[in-house]
Amino acid sequence: MSGGLVPRLARLGISVAFTSYQSGILYMLGRSPKGGAHVHQAAMPKPMGLSYDGKGGLLVAGGFQIMDMSNVLAPHERVNNTFDHCYVPRRVHMTGHLDAHDVARGPDGLPIFVNTRFNCIAQVDPKHSFKEVWRPSFVTDLVDEDRCHLNGMATDDDGVPVYATAVSRSNTIDGWRDRRADGGVVIDVKTNEIVLDGLSMPHSPRMYKGELWLMNSGTGELGVVKGLDGKGKGAKKATFEPRAFCPGFLRGLSFHNGFAFVGLSKPRYKRFEGLALDGKLTEMDSEPWCGIQIIDLSNGSCVDWFRIDGAVAELYDVEVLPGVVCPMTVSVMSGDIAQLITYEGRTAPPQAAEQGAAGGQEM
Repeated sequence: MSGGLVPRLARLGISVAFTSYQSGILYMLGRSPKGGAHVHQAAMPKPMGLSYDGKGGLLVAGGFQIMDMSNVLAPHERVNNTFDHCYVPRRVHMTGHLDAHDVARGPDGLPIFVNTRFNCIAQVDPKHSFKEVWRPSFVTDLVDEDRCHLNGMATDDDGVPVYATAVSRSNTIDGWRDRRADGGVVIDVKTNEIVLDGLSMPHSPRMYKGELWLMNSGTGELGVVKGLDGKGKGAKKATFEPRAFCPGFLRGLSFHNGFAFVGLSKPRYKRFEGLALDGKLTEMDSEPWCGIQIIDLSNGSCVDWFRIDGAVAELYDVEVLPGVVCPMTVSVMSGDIAQLITYEGRTAPPQAAEQGAAGGQEM
């Protein structure tokens, strides 16, 4: 990691959560009471999309479920004299394998998510695997066929979906794989209008300060969509304006105080199979890497970074956790979930989560 990463997290008063479906782990990057970085790891079934509501609630999509997690610690409480936030799955919505990608908390408080297998934005349902909320107009049927690879969802301040990204506008099963180089689109959810096309595998659309940001993953670029009216309505000639190049396949985007927190992955295959990113890396004499870069939005420069080497090569989502110093999570797959018991006015003894807290690393 860069030498300035921990001081920057301290100045901003934040921690960072990120997921890797490849490793099956939800990571929490915070600051140890000893002064260094601390990475807590918790096993989760194929973790993908993340969404933090700023009130102690964290949504995690992936595998065959949407997990609604809550911080169970009071401000003065700590686990193992280290962790000031402890996120525990309290509501787990069993959806089945839907290849859920981005997730958010909707206006009514219920999780909404991108249901990639069925080409739609969906809501959790008390009876069925999901309830369809919206589908691109070019996808004619609600069927179990990943036709366009719908993957990203941007919401407004109330949790209402306003824009979505897809790798293509294909209407046949698996049709998106033939359109990865330049078939990517941004769709206005309210009007069902394609407001931008010609992208290369776009991911992670996010609204920040009235602008739509996204990752043109096939080119390694983070940028903003220009030409939108700012009211959720698309313009006819919107354009993608790159603001930064990062050496990797980009997925996972969060903002805080003028900085973008960007997730990078190594290529899934030996080469990018014709994507522009491969050529850009060669031009810059750079190798792709996995990790997180912090981009200063004022000039597009990387000011700090956290790099992952070894077996873990792919991330999916990144989420900033404001006001959190050193977070941990309790995995629904571990025995700790049965031992950590909390109720109003009291938390179980910190040693009840000792095993889960041990799944971390100080750096």
